[in-house]
Amino acid sequence: MLTNVSVSFESLQEGISRPDQIGEATDYIKNLQIKLEKMKEKKDNLTDIERSRNASMNMGLKSPQFKIQQMGSALEVVLVTGMDCQFIFNKTIRILQEEGSDIVNASYTVVENAVFHTIHCQVSNKFSTKPLNWCNFFPNLSK
Repeated sequence: MLTNVSVSFESLQEGISRPDQIGEATDYIKNLQIKLEKMKEKKDNLTDIERSRNASMNMGLKSPQFKIQQMGSALEVVLVTGMDCQFIFNKTIRILQEEGSDIVNASYTVVENAVFHTIHCQVSNKFSTKPLNWCNFFPNLSK
């Protein structure tokens, strides 16, 4: 780039006085500085957008995890999700109720970008003898 600048200045030297050449060079450098500032601002904006996109993807796309323990007629379901996956908790409660369980207690804890839901229920005999395949209710879950 400096080669192009020096070549253009050499070609201009023939008909322009030294002070005018310096003035044009100063204007050219000022314009380059302005362009550089605009490019830096654009880069910073794009970097901020990318950071926020990555942060939202890390929070929102975390795969939910289930841990289910049955002890007699008591059932404990631990569900770990991202911050914006409240619908999975609601769907889990609905499924448990549809399958005949009585919700005794439900609580949650937030740790960084994860939400730990714990659901305690009492299940009927029908529920405890019938195997429940959670993947039928949540097809996006992997075993």
